[in-house]
Amino acid sequence: MSLEIKVPPVGESITEVVLSQWLKKDGDVVEMDEVIAELESDKATFELTAEQAGTLRTIAAEGDTLAIGAVVCKIEDGGAAPVKADAPKAEEKAVVAEDKTSAPVAEKSSGESYATGTPSPAAGKILAEKGIDAGAVKGTGIDGRITKDDAVKAESGKAKAESAKAAAPEVAAPAGARSERREKMSPLRKTVAKRLVSVKNETAMLTTFNEVNMKPIMDLRSKYKDSFKEKFGVGLGFMSFFTKAVTEALKDFPAVNARIEGEEIVYNNFADVSIAVSAPKGLVVPVIRNAESMSLAEIEKSVLALALKARDGKLTIEEMTGGTFTITNGGVFGSMMSTPIINAPQSAILGMHNIIERPIAEKGEVVIRPMMYVALSYDHRIIDGRESVGFLVRVKQLLEDPARLLLGV
Repeated sequence: MSLEIKVPPVGESITEVVLSQWLKKDGDVVEMDEVIAELESDKATFELTAEQAGTLRTIAAEGDTLAIGAVVCKIEDGGAAPVKADAPKAEEKAVVAEDKTSAPVAEKSSGESYATGTPSPAAGKILAEKGIDAGAVKGTGIDGRITKDDAVKAESGKAKAESAKAAAPEVAAPAGARSERREKMSPLRKTVAKRLVSVKNETAMLTTFNEVNMKPIMDLRSKYKDSFKEKFGVGLGFMSFFTKAVTEALKDFPAVNARIEGEEIVYNNFADVSIAVSAPKGLVVPVIRNAESMSLAEIEKSVLALALKARDGKLTIEEMTGGTFTITNGGVFGSMMSTPIINAPQSAILGMHNIIERPIAEKGEVVIRPMMYVALSYDHRIIDGRESVGFLVRVKQLLEDPARLLLGV
């Protein structure tokens, strides 16, 4: 008796998945609840497990697109995989192949004997003038006799080579390898592409820039990083400061935390902050829920947990659904300045960049400070210039004076 394993429901909005990888092969013995394959939707990767112990019989192939409820494989009762019935046929095919390969050899030998016919006197004279050996000419006369017409049409190997060389234009050798590789887009990449194009076409997106003096935060981290990690078991990074600053600024500028639904503007009295993370299969955006009520340590723990899940492909649909505002950090890749694209249906996204020491004017003097450019992309349909600039200035103030984050001023 065999049991069919079907694609399980993985989310309300998901109607199909791609079989990205078989972790077990056809004929393998599997245990109950053992992971046998990975399924990939446009939002996340899921594991397919065996619903009983037995022998795996695959039906779908890697790369196949499967509807929810489609049969992926079967599991047959019994621990040992039987030998496939068509195995002996391989030997038979090999014997047949050997027989077939011998046939052309016989034909070739026959052809060579046939080609060594005696030329007629007229043909012999023509071949002699051309310097062609009669043995290299195939005769079309009786018993393979070389006729005058055969001799007229014959050309020496040297003449053929010279003719081909003259006809073929010289092509310069390429400087290097010119290979190319084609790869099918993953469901995640296709979804990201559609969403980005949709945002560009359906929103009035603008970007405003500012710069932040990171010295106060860097000094604070240097002073407390050891005691912070000892107490909370996690490092003190920049993301917690930026997340906390954003949640405070959103209280003063609620439109930046809102979204458009039809002809209505939906304002949120909470801050679910999406953190853009680069995962092996593409960009994912897990969400930190109620970030406005978290401490720096709690934010750091959430960021670390989500980043590890993203790296291992273990993020769930719930962990990537929702979000009212997004933060993306291109600085980890060395970006100096960029224009981030809004994560729909949100209305704004904050872009962090790399930190570079630059000369700035401070109290009438030129000093060297670690500076970071920050960018806020926003939907102008809902956020005005005053609000976008005011929000970014507020974030800058909170970061350059971290005490404000604790005092809320």
